[in-house]
Amino acid sequence: MVKGFLFHYIDFFVDTLSGAKRLLYLYHKRYSTPKPQRKACFMHPTKNDMPLKTRTEVISLLAPLLADAIALKLQTKQAHWNVKGENFIAMHELFDKVAAEVEDAADMIAERIVQLGGEAKGTAHAVAKQSRLLEYPYTIANGEKHVFALSSAIAAFNENGREGIDKTDEAGDAITTDMLTGIVRGLDKQMWFVESHLKETEQKSQRKAG
Repeated sequence: MVKGFLFHYIDFFVDTLSGAKRLLYLYHKRYSTPKPQRKACFMHPTKNDMPLKTRTEVISLLAPLLADAIALKLQTKQAHWNVKGENFIAMHELFDKVAAEVEDAADMIAERIVQLGGEAKGTAHAVAKQSRLLEYPYTIANGEKHVFALSSAIAAFNENGREGIDKTDEAGDAITTDMLTGIVRGLDKQMWFVESHLKETEQKSQRKAG
């Protein structure tokens, strides 16, 4: 009987100790684990009379588009460096001109972000995190394949740009809308130049796929 009572007491003590440890663990987890902080949109002071809400909204639209522009510039240089084939010189020079126009576009977008009081993020880490463009293929050298890949990248950027045009217009920022309209207009023209190097058979296959 004494032995049974002793075992019962030991079990009770073990259960109590386990419960206390569990409570201590929950308390530690509740009060020691830092809560995730909500990232606020950092804004520089400015005398720009556009409402803060509008400026914040426009900056949030321009930030991923800046990443897209920087990524597109790098993809264009990738094509410029690696293209081979019978039309090498023409494509090599054309891709460099496209890269220069995309770089100007990225510069305008970044400067507009800062004009509105935002922070332009153009580092490799920021671009990799925010860009919506697909990765450019590394294993191609044929001119037509580069033309197809690059024209697809420009088309994707312009699609995002047109969306930005509509949304900045809705937000009431006519200046940014005008800027994006000019950027997309220019890159539509560059895409036309790039696509002119596609052979008729390739163009037909694209139309069938569409």
